Amino acid sequence: MPSFRAFSRNVPYLRQQFQALLGNTSTSVKFICIVVLVSYCLSYSTAAVDVLSVTPGFLMPPAFWIWTAFTFCFLELHFWEVLVDIITVGLCGKLIEPLWGQMEMLMFFAIVNFGVAVLSTTFYFLLYMCTFNTDLLFSVHIHGLAGYIAGVAVAVKQIMPDLILIKTPLGKITNRNIPLMVFFASVLFWLVGLLDGTYPTMFLNGILVSWTYLRFYQYHSNGTRGDMADNFTFAR
Repeated sequence: MPSFRAFSRNVPYLRQQFQALLGNTSTSVKFICIVVLVSYCLSYSTAAVDVLSVTPGFLMPPAFWIWTAFTFCFLELHFWEVLVDIITVGLCGKLIEPLWGQMEMLMFFAIVNFGVAVLSTTFYFLLYMCTFNTDLLFSVHIHGLAGYIAGVAVAVKQIMPDLILIKTPLGKITNRNIPLMVFFASVLFWLVGLLDGTYPTMFLNGILVSWTYLRFYQYHSNGTRGDMADNFTFAR
């Protein structure tokens, strides 16, 4: 009860911060945030989680629940993940959308999340082929925007690769370091039980899909595709 009262006192402040974050963003950014919030309410229903999230054994034939490859990204089971998603999408609307345009940002959102669904499902199928553990096919639920968060980190790396975030005695941490640093941190949190195994899986696949798209396929207004700059190689 004391924690609830403390949260209630901070509601006006939180509302003000979210209004500042989402103010002047496009309708698509606001729509994504609203759908994530509504989907969180549905997460309390086991049936809704089954129907909206990607279950590897059901995404492929004969079940072929293909719609889950488009709905899974909006479903989060923990409120802190909802907050991270909204902040990430809001920052994307502030930083990336003005450079790319609304349609390109939506295309990036769709490509990254669909690619994460397919690659993550493939990963669990490969694990099943090695272990013959059917839980990997039917008990694993892939959901959330972890892959898209990775994609945004890669996009920021592309746009501002050398921006120094932190200076440490061991060296400088720039935007180019963030995607892999967050991935290894998510693996560590999974090992100690703070994250589900699907999170680092989705995050790594998000890095792979977003970098491949931005490196080779993204169309630019000058008629070129991709970004072959030396500072945007995968190893850097």
